[in-house]
Amino acid sequence: MSKYLCWIIYNGNLPEEKFIEMATWINNVAIEHSIASKLVKNNQLIPAIVDGKPELVRALDEPLPDFIIFFDKDVVLAKHLEMMGIPVYNSATCIEICDNKSLTFQALAGKGIPMPKTLLAPFVFHAHEDYEPFYRAGEFLGFPHVVKEAFGSFGMQVYLVHTMEELLEKVKDMGNRPFLLQEFIASSSGKDIRLNVVGDQVVASVMRISETDFRANVGNGGRMIKYEPTAYETEIAIKSTQLVGADFAGVDLLIGADGSPLVCEINSNAHFKAVRSYTGINVATYIVPHIIKKWKESR
Repeated sequence: MSKYLCWIIYNGNLPEEKFIEMATWINNVAIEHSIASKLVKNNQLIPAIVDGKPELVRALDEPLPDFIIFFDKDVVLAKHLEMMGIPVYNSATCIEICDNKSLTFQALAGKGIPMPKTLLAPFVFHAHEDYEPFYRAGEFLGFPHVVKEAFGSFGMQVYLVHTMEELLEKVKDMGNRPFLLQEFIASSSGKDIRLNVVGDQVVASVMRISETDFRANVGNGGRMIKYEPTAYETEIAIKSTQLVGADFAGVDLLIGADGSPLVCEINSNAHFKAVRSYTGINVATYIVPHIIKKWKESR
């Protein structure tokens, strides 16, 4: 076994088997590459500041790892580990950008990435009381359009509003949660493309289709079919991951009226269990060697 130690961090508060299973796949591939690896729950590690220095209160006997594959969204923990001098992949900054959809679109803006028209809702401390911005937003985007909470996964917290009344009701429901409003791409209703990118390579891709929902996520009843991306779709997906600083990610593309791609979302720890089921490709077999190579080159 290698003298190098790697932690694979996943969320310890999510009981579903699929979360542990994918972390286990990454762990198994690391072992195949002669890396001493260990599955670690994020809640086994408590960031601490002692005598002004970053430390960990941890339920582990092992020494600190040489590097970490971070398959979670605990940005505070990821940043703390980096402060302790431990390389983390994906980086805390990347996770933070991808987890907040507003930050994602800002990171891509002005860089030649096609995406739907997007409005970022004003920040409030309690709840929105001035609805004038949303009357203007409704006029700008037209109806229907999409309302997305800035934080959300699996197509949750994504809504389609058809009238000004529906929009204002949704804004009221939001309270002080950050959200954005986005052009509805009718040509992509119930259909999108997921490209799994590792390094500078698309390693797996599927089209997701739903006959019952404008969201194509499998968790909402959608299904997948294997998909061969165009050269332009591949280029856009790789460039997008580079712009957010991702070593591995799932890039979701909508399909414009002319068939051209529009970036919908970038997932820094995209789940790939369903992708493996439909394509036979285990994305972990690409993630691990990429990170090992990058870490060794940075030493």
